[in-house]
Amino acid sequence: MSLDKREFRRALGKFATGVTVVTTRDAEGEHFGVTASSFNSVSMDPPLILWSIDKGAYSLAAYRDAEHFVVNVLSDDQVEISNRFASRGEDKFAGIATEEGLGGVAKVKDAAAHFECRTWNVYEGGDHLILVGEVVRYGYREAGNALVFHNGRYAVPEPHPMLLPVDEQGALDGRLGKHLLYLLRQALAAYRGDFYPRLGSLGVNDKEWRVLTLLADRGPLAAEVLARRVAQPLADLDDTLSGLRERALVATDGESRVTLSEAGQALALRLLTMADDYERRLLEGLDPAEVDTLKAGLGRVVERLGATL
Repeated sequence: MSLDKREFRRALGKFATGVTVVTTRDAEGEHFGVTASSFNSVSMDPPLILWSIDKGAYSLAAYRDAEHFVVNVLSDDQVEISNRFASRGEDKFAGIATEEGLGGVAKVKDAAAHFECRTWNVYEGGDHLILVGEVVRYGYREAGNALVFHNGRYAVPEPHPMLLPVDEQGALDGRLGKHLLYLLRQALAAYRGDFYPRLGSLGVNDKEWRVLTLLADRGPLAAEVLARRVAQPLADLDDTLSGLRERALVATDGESRVTLSEAGQALALRLLTMADDYERRLLEGLDPAEVDTLKAGLGRVVERLGATL
C-alpha cells in the first residue's frame, strides 16, 4: 500500500503529544541532543520507556551505541530549545542551561520532567530505530505546563472545560461574555472557521498561508526564525516548505534563508489582498476609530505577554 507521506504526517499530527529533547554522550565525551515527539511509556515493572530516531540522523550511531540517555520533557516556555535541537549544523548546547545526569549525559534545566535511562534494547522500526530505555532516575516540576505538539504546531495544555468547577450562580451573571480570553478565542475560532476555507480558492492551506504572507511582509527569514514566527516545529515546517518548493513558490538562498519566488510573491500579495478585503467587510460595522483602538489594544496585549508581532 502506497501512502502520501505528507498527508500521513498530517493525520498523525491529530494525535497530540508532548515535546522532548533526548540527550546522550558518546564514548569520546561528545554531547548529542535531538528533538523527539515519539516518546512513550512501555512498562512499569521494570520501568521502561521508548522513543525513535530517524536512521538518516547524523547522531544515529551515538544513540544506537549509547549506554545511557536522558529524555527531557520540555516546558511550554522552551519552544526555542525544541527548535534548537531540531536544527542542524550548529552547537546545539550553546547557551542552553544543562546539568550532568546519569552517565554524564546532559540534562536540560527547567524541563517539565527528566527520565534518566540505561539503554535496554534497540529495535528495527522501518526507517527509524526504536530505542527502549530502563528508567534509573526521574524527576519533574509541579509548577508550569509541558509543551505540546498538535496539528503540526506547538500548543499548550489546558484543562478540559468539562472538568472545571462551576459556580452555577456566578455563571448566570454574564461575566464570561466580558472575559478577554473567552472573547479572543471565540473571535479567533469564528475568524478561522470562516476565513481559512476561503484559502482553498487560491490552492493553499492555513499553514502555507502563514508562511507565504509572513515572508511577503518580513522578507527572507532563516528557517529557525520562520518556525518560531508561525509556531511550527522545524520538522513540520520542513514539510510545509517542501510542498511550497514543489510548486516553485519558495526557495532557499545562499545564506540558508527561506525566500519567496516571483510566483510566491505574487500569490502572497493576492492572499494578503484577500485578507484585507475580508477584514474590511468583517469590520465595516465599526467606526475607523474603533478599529484602530481594537488593533492597538490587541497589539499592547501581545507585547505585554512577551510575544512577537
